[in-house]
Amino acid sequence: MKSEFTATEIKERLQHYKPLIAPSPEHLRPASVLIPFYENENGLSLIFTMRSDYPGVHGAQISFPGGKKDSEDEDELGVALRETEEEIGVKRDDIEVWGGLSTHRTVTSKYWITPFVGQIPYPYQFEPDQTEVERLIIIPFSHILDPQTHTYGDYDFRGFSFPSHMYTFGEDVIWGLTARILKNFISFLRTGQEAE
Repeated sequence: MKSEFTATEIKERLQHYKPLIAPSPEHLRPASVLIPFYENENGLSLIFTMRSDYPGVHGAQISFPGGKKDSEDEDELGVALRETEEEIGVKRDDIEVWGGLSTHRTVTSKYWITPFVGQIPYPYQFEPDQTEVERLIIIPFSHILDPQTHTYGDYDFRGFSFPSHMYTFGEDVIWGLTARILKNFISFLRTGQEAE
């Protein structure tokens, strides 16, 4: 199924969008993620990482490449590009940055996250960091846009239940902040406004 949006349309919408990127409150840790588009043989797709099952709140979860800010000299976009290079081996100069979305906070881990959107050229030789990334998950964007893949309810993880948006792809379930960012991004594309 063809995506209802082309790469050019998404890029143009983001170039005219002014997201609310607010400074991190003192009690939250600033971080950034990249929403990486990749136009492969299945059409316009998104790249996610299945994080390794390491100790901590984000282990064994599906996420966008990203992580926390390391120094005061680093800006939000720089964090997203550095983390993408460290985690999946994509050089920052190879990423065409399209724009950004508004900042979000995680519910349990106390991060203040700024998402950016960009495109990785096809084909690409990814080099995931095996200590952080178990595998890459590349999902056609048309699949994510299909309403049948999206639900909202309680997601059970490590003995706890979390109310969350969820997107399914085979046996994989995207939930938590990553699903919330996806939901907001799709809302922005369809309505011009983020959902939250």
